[in-house]
Amino acid sequence: MKISDILKQSDKGVAFEFFPPKSEKGRAALIRTVKALGECKPLYASMTCGAGGITQRATQDTVSLLLEEGGLEVTPHLTCLDLSLDALRSLLDDYKSKGIDNIMALRGDPPEGVNNFSFANQKLFCARDLVKVIREYGHFCIGVAVYPEGHIETASLDEDLDYAKQKIDAGADFAVTQMFFDNTYYYRLLDRMEKQGIDIPVLPGILPLTDIAKVKQFAAICRTTIPKNIEEAMAGLAKNPQEQERAGIEFTIKQCRDLIKNGAGKLHFFTLNKPSVIKSILEAIS
Repeated sequence: MKISDILKQSDKGVAFEFFPPKSEKGRAALIRTVKALGECKPLYASMTCGAGGITQRATQDTVSLLLEEGGLEVTPHLTCLDLSLDALRSLLDDYKSKGIDNIMALRGDPPEGVNNFSFANQKLFCARDLVKVIREYGHFCIGVAVYPEGHIETASLDEDLDYAKQKIDAGADFAVTQMFFDNTYYYRLLDRMEKQGIDIPVLPGILPLTDIAKVKQFAAICRTTIPKNIEEAMAGLAKNPQEQERAGIEFTIKQCRDLIKNGAGKLHFFTLNKPSVIKSILEAIS
């Protein structure tokens, strides 16, 4: 079923994002995660692509694994990295044959350890190009990423919104935000999009705060602000990881409650393949 239809039919709900495993141990852990979170009846489940050297093929294989588990509306990520038009069409053919109805279309991150890399040298330059080809192919509902604080490579929020509008005008049906920890950035993004006549669903992307050092690493490469009071409180618990995780979960619960109170009934969780953390949050906000 297309996510655009699911979102129209649902006043509230959650979606989960997983990442492909790099080992047999990771594969077993992912299966346990999917089984545990599948009990929450998510709107859909997406599978990432490209981070840390993970390939399109790894995503493709893991999508097949999720389909074997059954009961999930599986949504693969596709990125522009090392993707020819023939390879893209082959991937789309494969996903369509497996009953996949939805794709997340992303530019992707530069490969690790490659100096002077430029997406200008790729067959598909940006997410807009990817969206265009998938829309021309037909069949799929298309999701894209948007950035409450602006993409790190854009010079201003206006420039960032212009890129977002290009992706949406090219045929995107819904969007998921980059992580954020101050909800005002999300609300302001929605206001800017509304003023530009953009009316597709925009799900807030939620990254549970459990390890402040790792979150700071993520935030540094994607232009995400961590509120000072949260960073200081969690940093003060660095010698007690369990207490730090507990405090971080409480911050995330407060964030989700505020989003729901202000009309965001549908939330997209970056699970990091940690089911116990996500279930703790969901139990608190349900």
